Amino acid sequence: MTPAMTTMDLDRAWDLHPQVSVRPEPFGALLYHFGTRKLSFLKDRRLLTVVRTLAEAPTARAACTAAGIADSELPRYGRALAALAHSSMVVRRTS
Repeated sequence: MTPAMTTMDLDRAWDLHPQVSVRPEPFGALLYHFGTRKLSFLKDRRLLTVVRTLAEAPTARAACTAAGIADSELPRYGRALAALAHSSMVVRRTS
């Protein structure tokens, strides 16, 4: 991961990439990007909730708050979301 992507700008709007499919699993979820053929494993159910609600939330921070993530946990979730952005699983919202 590049140094610029070690954390995500949680105050911006993000979406799940339109070519990404989310498959819930007992451990969390699998994310598959049909364009890049990359597979990501989400082992944290709250992160799955954040990813699923990004489209409805005005910012990634709002999606985290709605998922019950405390302010003290935001850096960890910001890094996880940055990794998903780096692999094009989530993208900045353009509209």
